[in-house]
Amino acid sequence: MEILVNKFLKFLLLLFFLNNCSLDNKTGIWTKTSKIEEEKIIIKEVFKKEEALESEFNSEIKVNLISNFKKNSFVNNLTNNNGRINYDGSLKNISKFKFSKIDNFDQYEPEIAFHKNNVIFFDNKGSILKFDNNSKHIWKKNYYTKAEKKLKPILFFGNNDDILVVADNIAKYYAININNGELLWSKTNIAPFNSQVKIYKDKFLVIDFENILRCYSLKNGKEIWQMRTDQSFIKSQKKLSLVIIKNNVFFNNSVGDITAVNIQTGNLVWQMPTQSSAIYEDAFFLKTSDLIADENSILFSNNRNEFFSLSASQGQINWKQKINSNLRSSMVENLIFSISMEGYLIVTDNKTGNIVRITDVFDQFKRKKSLFPSNTLKKKKKKNKFLPSSKYSSSKPKKKKKKKKNKFLPSSKYANSQIDRLNIKPVGFILGSKNIYLTTDNGKLLIIDIRNGRTTSIIKIDNNKISRPFVLNKNLFIIKDNAIIKLN
Repeated sequence: MEILVNKFLKFLLLLFFLNNCSLDNKTGIWTKTSKIEEEKIIIKEVFKKEEALESEFNSEIKVNLISNFKKNSFVNNLTNNNGRINYDGSLKNISKFKFSKIDNFDQYEPEIAFHKNNVIFFDNKGSILKFDNNSKHIWKKNYYTKAEKKLKPILFFGNNDDILVVADNIAKYYAININNGELLWSKTNIAPFNSQVKIYKDKFLVIDFENILRCYSLKNGKEIWQMRTDQSFIKSQKKLSLVIIKNNVFFNNSVGDITAVNIQTGNLVWQMPTQSSAIYEDAFFLKTSDLIADENSILFSNNRNEFFSLSASQGQINWKQKINSNLRSSMVENLIFSISMEGYLIVTDNKTGNIVRITDVFDQFKRKKSLFPSNTLKKKKKKNKFLPSSKYSSSKPKKKKKKKKNKFLPSSKYANSQIDRLNIKPVGFILGSKNIYLTTDNGKLLIIDIRNGRTTSIIKIDNNKISRPFVLNKNLFIIKDNAIIKLN
């Protein structure tokens, strides 16, 4: 009997369910097949390319520097800030020290090492050359095998008064006595190196192609610690940089991260990504300038129209500005001097990030004449977003100035329409006592008046890319692919 009751109850429940879940169209549960309407999704462009600055701003403002000159600006400079250098050469005399040609020189950023009054560099077989201020040989050493010489290593130097540390792009690193060139020790790494070399007390630091910062003993080359950071699939050739402040080392990697590490312990202090995750796909194209630093901030820019100021203690962004440059900046008297890839000298207030002045230093390189009517290419002048502090503002009306005739080359060479400034890129610069000295990838040296930001003369050094300038004993040095050029 109980079984029959249970079956009856189950039957009633089934009828109740079918009654409430019928297959008609009234309830809206089961219907005829209908077309699915697609919802329109608005896709926003996240990584929009910002327009680079291509107009002058507050060009009438005069910048007068009164600070002291920075001594030994190119000797184991831990902050990379070359500052203002006691140099105001006449640039009338030129001499060359030739060596075997470095292949693919335009892809690298080799630097000269200075020891007392002597200059140290290398040739395309890895031979290290030391010569005095009169270009006379002191010593020449090569510590590479026949097979290694064929690889034509690119060398990166770091030195103090006694030791020259060498790291290269074929994964070798070694130390030599800087006075006589004798080898102290030699070791190899699992990956090639691609960065500055910084010596700090009894250690030295360098970054390899795997984005690993390595700390070694200066005495024997033994690795003390390492700090791994994210890496990209395709390796960029852009040299990475390091700065050291108060026992911490700060460095960038190929994907745009800035990392701070305690030098004694190797422990992470902080890390700040400056690019989105999309950068991993095209990190090869990211080019970040050398980091520079003062006691409280880390400064750098890149070729994505970004200039950052980061807190040295915490890593947070102090301010961010739109400056398109992968050149090392210089900081003097709370002013940051930068040169954009488009050929503009930009002066920025270090505290606020406000742009103080923009002047065109490529104005003697003219654009090619267009096939289109000029009125179709004219752009409306946009109101400048970068308002400087009142300290630098000027109410004087803008006066038209006559361009000075080039002292070194016929002005017609730069005034004709065949010179296309879009194909000319700046390489690097230094601040002298009165002038800025800027090199370009077409072999020119521009002399720019700091006070008014105008190019006063142009000197032809070569037809191809030359290095950024270096200064020692009031002589200016520039590297080309087969020689060091000295101007005084």
